[in-house]
Formats: sequence, structure tokens, C-alpha cells
Amino acid sequence: MLTHPIATIEPLAAAEFAHFLDYLDDHLQDNGADGVGYFQPQPRGATRFPPERAAAFQAGLDIPVGEPGWRRAWVARNAERWIVGHVDLRGHPERFTEHRCLLGMGVARNYRKAGLGFALLACAEQWALVTAGLEWIDLQVMSENLPAIRLYGRAGFMKIGEIPEMFRIDGREYSYTFMSKRLA
Repeated sequence: MLTHPIATIEPLAAAEFAHFLDYLDDHLQDNGADGVGYFQPQPRGATRFPPERAAAFQAGLDIPVGEPGWRRAWVARNAERWIVGHVDLRGHPERFTEHRCLLGMGVARNYRKAGLGFALLACAEQWALVTAGLEWIDLQVMSENLPAIRLYGRAGFMKIGEIPEMFRIDGREYSYTFMSKRLA
């Protein structure tokens, strides 16, 4: 458990997964909104976390690290114990990548720009290095999501590439940026 001035960061408990999905669905309300932009490659009207992804996410929490489909997640809770942010790590789907993982994260609208994202990244990085013995954390981010790209850069992630016009969402084309960080 890690304490931040506005939230406590702790592992996602299996019993809390339904509450976590409620948080994700609320979070997706902002995807594509004016002033926020797209942070998920899905249309503005798709405000529910897809059921097949939710099932894979939940199942991955019980899979040992290094096995195909593994995932670990942490949530940030405010004083009232509401989930206000999350970070998750998961294995790459390709073989021979057991030394790397993929990162996903989000922060609730009223908790952004308060350092919580940086604290979530630090929590995931600490676990990846110390507990899981991973060497790299990789991520993909919508290229127009400049606040996220700046946050990742401040946390030591380097841009390693971009796929132009990767997505066509709501009548527009969006590129996808790839970033990585070597641990230790």
C-alpha cells in the first residue's frame, strides 16, 4: 500500500472487481470529450468497458506472472474509499517477452493533475522491478493524448515509435505512440 496526499494506492482485490468496472465505465465517459480527447481507441459513444476485455482482465489477476494472460492491478482510493485511479500491468501476448510487460492506467476526472498518475506509475514500477523481476515496461498511448505522453516522459518513458493513422474513430484518424522504460 502506498499513501498519496489525496489517495491510497493498493492492489485490486478480486472481490472489488465489480466496483472497479463501475469506475472504468465512469472513466470512459470522458473518452473523446472536448478538452480531454481520446485516451482509448474506441468511439465516443462506447462508454462501457467491453465484457470480453473485462473477463480477460479479471481472469488475468489469478494467472501467475510470466504465464500467458497474466495481469496485476492497483487502485487509488480517496478518503471515502471510492476508486479514483488505477494502473495495471500485463504480459505481452507474444512469446519470449517474459522480461517485459504492458502498462495501462487512468485517473478519474476530478483527480487529474494532482500527482496521482505519477504515484500510480511509481507503484507499478516498484512492483515490476522488485516483486516480478521485470526489466521493461512498455505502453501504447493515443498520440493526441499529450498530457499522458508528458506524464510518461517525466516518469522516464522514452518514445520508441508511432504508427500514423492507426485508428479511424468517429470520422477522424488517430496515431498511436509507443513508449518504453528500462527498469533499474
